[in-house]
Amino acid sequence: KLLRLPTFIKTFLSRTQVISGAMTSATQRFLSFEIGKGKEGNVKGIFSTMIYIHLFLALLVLIVGEIVGVWFLNTHMNFPADRYGAANWVFQLSLLVFILNVINVPYNGALIAYEKMSAFAYFSIFDAVFKLAICYVITLTPFDKLVVYAVLMAFIQILLLVMYFVYCRFKFTECRFTGKFNKEYGRNVGSFVGWNLIGSLAGIAKEQGVNVVLNMFFGPAVNAARGVAYQVLSKLNGFVSNFQMALNPQIIKNYASGEKEKMFKLVFRGAKLSYLLLLTLSLPVVVEAPLILSVWLKEVPDYTVVFLQIVIFTALLNTLSNPLIISMHASGKVRDYQIVVGGLSLLTLPIVYVVLKIGAEPYWAMIVAFIVELACHFARLYMLVRSIQFPMVRFLKDVTLRVYLITALSVLLPLIAYNLIDIVILRFLTVCILSVISTLGLGYYIGFNKADRMTIRTKVVNIVKNKILKR
Repeated sequence: KLLRLPTFIKTFLSRTQVISGAMTSATQRFLSFEIGKGKEGNVKGIFSTMIYIHLFLALLVLIVGEIVGVWFLNTHMNFPADRYGAANWVFQLSLLVFILNVINVPYNGALIAYEKMSAFAYFSIFDAVFKLAICYVITLTPFDKLVVYAVLMAFIQILLLVMYFVYCRFKFTECRFTGKFNKEYGRNVGSFVGWNLIGSLAGIAKEQGVNVVLNMFFGPAVNAARGVAYQVLSKLNGFVSNFQMALNPQIIKNYASGEKEKMFKLVFRGAKLSYLLLLTLSLPVVVEAPLILSVWLKEVPDYTVVFLQIVIFTALLNTLSNPLIISMHASGKVRDYQIVVGGLSLLTLPIVYVVLKIGAEPYWAMIVAFIVELACHFARLYMLVRSIQFPMVRFLKDVTLRVYLITALSVLLPLIAYNLIDIVILRFLTVCILSVISTLGLGYYIGFNKADRMTIRTKVVNIVKNKILKR
């Protein structure tokens, strides 16, 4: 088994993925902005410019991959002599998949910008089902399983690219490649991507740096514990990420059309709903972390439970910040924002080093990260006040304070059940039920004002009526 090859590929592609991620954010922002302008928008121009930029990026990745990647693979990686052929096949096909993903970004961004989430969901389901089918096929094939896996993954990516291309071409008349490159759009996109890239690199440096510092003081076992905590968090965050993906285009479109107050209300509601959704999903995990981890893992690494609990609370804070980040993206004024917030974020690393140097326990690294993230949250609000006159005091009062009060109150009943019930299965089910009831009930009555509650009731009643009528 070529155990080291997938790690090498992931490491190589993850470096280019940083640029691709910044481009994805830029594509969605500029398409949504032009759509939000209405008749004055030039969606066709920005889409064609984005195609050119992503083709250039794909070509750049191809050149670097073929020169640096192939050289490193064949001179610095150690495989059995008869497996270098397979290794090169897998690398080339993985590079092809990544390049196709880069080319697909403008079409993917168009789906999200036009809020065609049903089509996006169908494509995602298709992708997941076929990847599952691949897992079955490679158990039956008489050929080299690693090569077959890489070939089939490349085939799926080609098929997905064709599907995205056909759908966007026939569904959105504006999303057709005209062959024209708009220099002004190119400069704006380049500036936006450049400053966002600095923020992304600061985030990566912070995360990887904390891992290195933890390894220096406590060894790889603590890194493993931190890795497990983030694995669990990634599963919980998936639901919230999809919700916020649907919310982002609306925020940008409202800003582009000059409807700032409407955008502010959307940011407020989106932040609260995102927080409450993640709180509902994660509260049972926070309370029952020891049980969940012991069922999932045979041996739970030391500090994993406390790591998981702290990263969940950090993630809850981040759900409030994400709509603020999109608001800043909507304004396009990201230079000062990235300098201030990125600089604050990087402070995590030296502070963690000093704290651990004076003898603190490993979990203090996570506590420091939470405190710095809280500082970044207030910095985002301050920068938004400067850029778009964002109502910071109203946000803190109507969103931040409300959701923290809900958190403090909703954890009481699950904790009481956790300490009083001795039967493990009954305790777990009770904690889950009480967590859901507490967060939804308190969220409804404390999280939203009378007008919002009326809107929620109306939407729920309409959904129920439609279900009954369909029957």
